[in-house]
Amino acid sequence: MIKIKNIVLVALAAIFIYACSSSDPVEEFDAEAQALIDNDSLVKYLKNNYYDLTLDSIKPLAAGKTALLDDPKLKSKTVTESDINYTLYYYVLDEGTPDPVKGFPTKMDSVLVTYQGAFISKTTQLTIFETQNNATWLTLDAVVRGWSNGLIHFKGGKNITSNGPITYENGGKGYLIMPSGLGYGNIASADIPANMPLIFKINLFDLVENTDHDQDGLASYLEIENASIESNPLLVDTDGDFLANYQDNDDDGDGKLTKDEDANKDGDPRNDDTDGDGVPDYLDPDTK
Repeated sequence: MIKIKNIVLVALAAIFIYACSSSDPVEEFDAEAQALIDNDSLVKYLKNNYYDLTLDSIKPLAAGKTALLDDPKLKSKTVTESDINYTLYYYVLDEGTPDPVKGFPTKMDSVLVTYQGAFISKTTQLTIFETQNNATWLTLDAVVRGWSNGLIHFKGGKNITSNGPITYENGGKGYLIMPSGLGYGNIASADIPANMPLIFKINLFDLVENTDHDQDGLASYLEIENASIESNPLLVDTDGDFLANYQDNDDDGDGKLTKDEDANKDGDPRNDDTDGDGVPDYLDPDTK
């Protein structure tokens, strides 16, 4: 079972079931405070472990070794979700050398990966909850946010499959190390306790550039209003039909498909504004 998928639906369902089954007041969860707790836990973990090249794994810190926190291959970034700032760490062993040449995936692209997931229970202890050794296609819109914000720093490799299993070389390789707020949050499962920082060992083999979920001719990462880079494609729903634009082949609900609202036929409906009101035709229900 691929646990990194559909976390939003699982979380909402769990909250609903709990709220309906309990007569006691529901204590509001302090996600911001948990983010600080998680980052403290992650910093301690990174200080107490190092990457062992010989074993190709993370091990407790030993004399003469460089802690992950001080390792130049470890990078970090701030990811804002629901107005809370989280620190995401990613460790780049190999960025990846794709052949044919492809760029980095966007947060909406389909990717071919193998991975192993674990939660960090102590400063030098991991508990593995899932291993996927077979190359699997995932879409970065449907995984935990630590994945969609971390995997974009890796590239794919070269397909050298002849006969037998799919085989790649020179793919992206490393670790995604994330607070619980970018993972499964405060929702516990049979395998993962609530509020657990996570670490994923990942291999990125390939990707579908400009993944177009709704096949409307516009890459999913571009399905944002007014072409604003600040917009989140996961949240943009122009016609209010509870279907995000990147999953809706008629974004403005005017009965005309987005792919057919390309008046100048240049393959990009974003630059077509027939009535000159500043809104592209494919987002303007007044223009068909």
